[in-house]
Amino acid sequence: MNTIRIHERALAVPSDLIARFARLPTPVISDSSERATGATGLQPVGASLSSRGGSSMAGTARTVRTRPGDNLAVHVALERGGDGDVLVVDARGETTNAILGELMTTYAHTRGFEGIVVDGAVRDHDPISAGHLPVFARGISHMGPYKSGPGELHGTVTIGGVPVSDGDLVVGDSDGIVVVPAARMQEVLVMAESIAAKEEGQRVDIAAGRWDRSWIASAANIVDATSALA
Repeated sequence: MNTIRIHERALAVPSDLIARFARLPTPVISDSSERATGATGLQPVGASLSSRGGSSMAGTARTVRTRPGDNLAVHVALERGGDGDVLVVDARGETTNAILGELMTTYAHTRGFEGIVVDGAVRDHDPISAGHLPVFARGISHMGPYKSGPGELHGTVTIGGVPVSDGDLVVGDSDGIVVVPAARMQEVLVMAESIAAKEEGQRVDIAAGRWDRSWIASAANIVDATSALA
């Protein structure tokens, strides 16, 4: 049962791309990915995102699949990852036993991880909230994990209904988690930066009272029920 199967580690996302994605909010990245690569049900733990100083969590996915309630594979992954990585743990969405807590999160920070995403539960809410590393999870549980395996590293996992492959880009903010497949990073980045610039222009227009709303008339078949009753 304690077998941990390790696949070939994917290439890391270039640091300059990670930095550019970290300046973008998840909604514009989602809009640039057909709104189809967002994980559901995973939220930041407390104020753990505050360590980012307003930037999004972004980094290379280092994937772990583990038996629900067991973290042996996660410990192995912590020893094999680090700078620029986001630990992505598929714990099957089970929230009875926490997969990790304050000590493992603190250790991940010293290793250079950019964040942790767990489709399962974590514990030590308050220390994680006040810590130095963004952590996303499906739930909180004081009940600790087992360490008997099995598990798998660097394969394709599922978090919040979205497949994640080792080497994909993971971005997280207060709206949740979005995944950008490695093969689409450049395409999505260009589109997302364009949308972000357009939205900034719209904010200026709203403040100036000149936001163009003319498109609504052609998009909606509006029926005036009050005149129909007259």
